[in-house]
Amino acid sequence: MVDFYRFEHLERFSGCMHAVTMKDTSAPFSLSLALHTGEEKEQIAVNRKMIAESFGVSREWCFVVADQTHSDNIHIVTKKETRGWESQESAVADCDALITDQKGVVLCVLTADCVPVLLYDPEEEVAAAVHAGWKGTKSKIVAKTVRKMQEVFGCSAENIVAGIAPAIGKCCYEVGEEVAQHFFDLREAFTTRGDKYMLDLSFVNKQQLLDSGLQKENIKMSGICTACEVERYFSYRKEQGCSGRFMSMIALL
Repeated sequence: MVDFYRFEHLERFSGCMHAVTMKDTSAPFSLSLALHTGEEKEQIAVNRKMIAESFGVSREWCFVVADQTHSDNIHIVTKKETRGWESQESAVADCDALITDQKGVVLCVLTADCVPVLLYDPEEEVAAAVHAGWKGTKSKIVAKTVRKMQEVFGCSAENIVAGIAPAIGKCCYEVGEEVAQHFFDLREAFTTRGDKYMLDLSFVNKQQLLDSGLQKENIKMSGICTACEVERYFSYRKEQGCSGRFMSMIALL
């Protein structure tokens, strides 16, 4: 069986399932789940099958993966169909956030330092999975996803529960002014190191959720830096351009 990271506050809800995968050196490519990074697709398919079985879903469940492009594009999954799971060609094109009210659909985002955010509204029974790198964070993709949940499904922000999964932390994410300048309005998001900036993207996404109306007690952060915990999570920065990706998943029951 595969080990997952899970959020305790999301675990309390019977209407959804979620999980964040971790490395496993006994699996092909340390249990990377990316089809787009050049590994043998047959071996990645083995990994994905292992994850699906460990996640505990039936054969009738569908998995939806997007072709992530660091955009602020959001896709609404309106029917049960698998996309991007068996092949990259079938992935949702040019998209970095997925939302659904369909039960039995697993929304998936792939990361190796960027910020994965899982959202769940237990009242309207809506789930979302968001991929927020610095470009997506700059364009406030997580706030736009909350807004889309409100507009399309009538969600109330105060009911939405959020889990901010492992991502590179301020301790390790050094950027230049060309990146940091986009977050200068949130002074707590960074510290300076010479002419460089140590940026906390998870904190910025949390603040965007708060600004969107989510309750502070409904937002939980893993507190895990992927670069510090590189034995457990893939880190593009720490591993100097690694091709591995771990997956954050959420589904309605």
